[in-house]
Amino acid sequence: MYAHEGSTLAGANLAGAYLAGAYLAGANLEGANLEGANLAGANLAGAYLAGADLAGANLAGANLFRTRLLDANLAGANCTRANLPGAYIGRADLTGADLTGADLTGADLFGANLLDANLSGANLEGAHLVSANLKGANLTGASLRHADLFQVALEGSDLTGADVEGMIRD
Repeated sequence: MYAHEGSTLAGANLAGAYLAGAYLAGANLEGANLEGANLAGANLAGAYLAGADLAGANLAGANLFRTRLLDANLAGANCTRANLPGAYIGRADLTGADLTGADLTGADLFGANLLDANLSGANLEGAHLVSANLKGANLTGASLRHADLFQVALEGSDLTGADVEGMIRD
């Protein structure tokens, strides 16, 4: 699928759709239902996905550079090796999501729910995680250099081998 920059698919029902490798950069997918969709390797750079339902979606290797995912549902999503630098993921639900090796450099995850998420090997350098829930999260080998974890819940999280140099914590 190829969508022109700024295409509007707001509120579209794309649940279970096969969109692997799709070009959706800059598209408006606000409130879209992408539950269980296959977006592996898709280009969603700069897309607007506020309030979208991506529960159980496959976003492995997807380009989500500077994508807006405010209040999105990514519970159980596969985001392994996804490219999310500068993404705005505030208040999103990432419960149980797999973000193994994902690039979240400078991402804004204010108030995000990452309960039991797998962030092993993820790059969270300079990420804004204020008031996020990281209870039970796997952060083994993750880079949290200069990340802001003010008022973050970390109970039960595994930080084995994580790089925490310059990390801000309350």
